[in-house]
Amino acid sequence: MFTLIKGGTLYGPEKMGGRDILIAGRTIARVSEHIDLPEQFEARVISASGKVITPGMIDLHVHLLGGGGEGGPRTRTPEITLSKITRAGVTTVVGCLGTDDVSRRPEALLAKAMQLEEEGISTYIYCGSYQFPLATITGCVRKDIALIPKVIGVGEIAVSDHRSSQPTFEELCRVAAEARVGGMIGGKAGLVHLHMGSGKRMLDPIIRIVKETEIPIGQFLPTHVTRTQSLLEQSIQFAKMGGNIDFTVRGQELNFPLTTAKALQMALDGGTTIEQITLSSDSNGSMPIFDEKGNMIKLAVGDIQNLYLEVRGLAKAGFSLEDILKMVTSNPAKRAGIYQHKGSIEEGKDADLLILNPELKMEWVMAKGQMMVHNDEIIVRGAFEP
Repeated sequence: MFTLIKGGTLYGPEKMGGRDILIAGRTIARVSEHIDLPEQFEARVISASGKVITPGMIDLHVHLLGGGGEGGPRTRTPEITLSKITRAGVTTVVGCLGTDDVSRRPEALLAKAMQLEEEGISTYIYCGSYQFPLATITGCVRKDIALIPKVIGVGEIAVSDHRSSQPTFEELCRVAAEARVGGMIGGKAGLVHLHMGSGKRMLDPIIRIVKETEIPIGQFLPTHVTRTQSLLEQSIQFAKMGGNIDFTVRGQELNFPLTTAKALQMALDGGTTIEQITLSSDSNGSMPIFDEKGNMIKLAVGDIQNLYLEVRGLAKAGFSLEDILKMVTSNPAKRAGIYQHKGSIEEGKDADLLILNPELKMEWVMAKGQMMVHNDEIIVRGAFEP
């Protein structure tokens, strides 16, 4: 099946100007200023004149199985569905476990990722969860990453959080080393994805690892770093050391003290480059709000739609579209070690594309060459979606 997209302005994520895109099956076959096909060449043609074409978004932090449970069984959040993901313009997700690795296990997370992959998007997962000992499939972080194709790292490991298992310096060193070696053996990123709580230690344990061991700083990706201003300020220093950081986007139910726009400007003003920052949704994970005594007073839920809404919001705030798109396309692809296939509009890469109007309203969502959404109408639904 061939698809020819004509006349759009490409941001791949860098602005490329007017281009046509020829798609063969699931792959971008040609990107050129003008593509004409022979009359006998059967292809679906989509006019994108006056539109913006971007790579599909990549979300590095999605609770595919749901999350929560900190307030008892009634606070368990549901699994995510295919159409919820694609309507947000996301074509690749990385799934994780959170607080609850008792009733949710990595085997089920892997199965859910396989389901979503068969339904049409691209999926990866982390082994592990908040607590030590880490929940794995093979019994070993190193083996999970090296041998299971969908496992690209370990996380989200809770640090500086009262819900963590209070890991020691040695335990954090060991898991980072396991992830690094597993990634080397398996040709993976071996990413160590860190849930950052609001504890006073903040990133101190990770900075100590970087200073006292041979593990490179790029092995770590702390998330939720906009939770407090002091954590963000230390995260900016972490980035100045060469590290990468991940912002959890805000939503109607989650209101960190800093808006994403303000946090982003602080990071850039502090010397962080746009290439060091990613945005993620924490979708379908619970976001409990605790008082100073550790009692839960409110429960919010992450929504993957907030990632798309944040893209539009940052554009309205005056950030360049190129920079915004890097944080949800090429940067997360590089963090996850999948940039050879994902994260940019290039010949030979997967045809994960969004077609937007000039106001950045989504009109088409394509995943691996298949049209998933058109003008808010779901074209491809999950197996059990109504």
